[in-house]
Amino acid sequence: MRNPKDFFAPLAVGAPAPLRELPPRLSRVIHFFDPSNAKMASKVPDILPRLDVVLGNLEDGVRADAKIAAREGLAKLAAATDFGDTQLWTRVNSLDSPWGLDDLLTLVPAIGHKLDVIMVPKVEGPEDIHYVDRLLAQLEAKAELTRPLLVHAILETARGVANVEEIAGASPRMQGLSLGPADLAADRRMKTTRVGGGHPGYLVRQDPSAADPDAPRAIYQQDLWHYTLARMVDACAANGILPYYGPFGDIKDVVACEDQFRNAFLLGCVGAWSLHPVQIDIAKRVFSPEPAEVAWARHVIDTMGDGTGAIMVDGKMQDDASVKQCKVVLNLARTLAARDPHLAEAYGFTDLAEQAAR
Repeated sequence: MRNPKDFFAPLAVGAPAPLRELPPRLSRVIHFFDPSNAKMASKVPDILPRLDVVLGNLEDGVRADAKIAAREGLAKLAAATDFGDTQLWTRVNSLDSPWGLDDLLTLVPAIGHKLDVIMVPKVEGPEDIHYVDRLLAQLEAKAELTRPLLVHAILETARGVANVEEIAGASPRMQGLSLGPADLAADRRMKTTRVGGGHPGYLVRQDPSAADPDAPRAIYQQDLWHYTLARMVDACAANGILPYYGPFGDIKDVVACEDQFRNAFLLGCVGAWSLHPVQIDIAKRVFSPEPAEVAWARHVIDTMGDGTGAIMVDGKMQDDASVKQCKVVLNLARTLAARDPHLAEAYGFTDLAEQAAR
């Protein structure tokens, strides 16, 4: 185990110093695209203003015979594109694949100055992060990068979930964690072929009526991913990094997609993946608090004053913990308002509306 005082020392001579805090940047939606698909890649510059994060995907969803084309396509697109306020991420191939190492060896020297986050799939334990951490430091030094690349891990195996706390705290590079439900379902031998979301067979049934045992009984579909997502959120909160819901595979079911994203938002996640443009606005809307919630949070904080003691506000008991909860909502709203003039106006932050419009 490394000495805590050395934790923020660069892991290679000439590499930039690790960050002590994550940059305050929006990541409500992480939009995936396949760089080997020329038609899809050509649409990226036009869609950037709608995105918090655009991610060049090199792993699942890219055919084996297109892996190199995807890698080269991402490097070419990144070199030619001004991403503005939108972050550029990539999901490299898994560390046990024939392509993962070459993804890093190629992309960091070529476009490391434009990349913000490297998403690493199928992370099993802190040793995977340690490997990537040291390798990135060497590549950063060689490429003379001035800021460190951050790392995002996907929970896609039972072992990864079992080690989630150690993964979250494995390196100062850690930016966040995402739930990878499809691979995780396969690794756990779960009997679902869906990519995220619920399952009609995973349910609780109302008890039979004593007066009429044969009467229809209500059923309530349950969330297959609640335990894993809650544990991931706790691990992220404990280590100062960010949790995300991963993919929702049924592109046409926008209602269920929104429900799943909202569950994750209420539980503590800051964003979700978008696999199709139709999911972009869903994620942005869900992971931005409602104006009414922001107004209520401001009202409670204004009424509570210094936040000590317990009082009634509009018939509801509020105390110190209430102020902390309201500050979570209000701080998120201010962060969003600083970039989005429409949200600034909706939230009533007139001081930020003009700033966001510039």
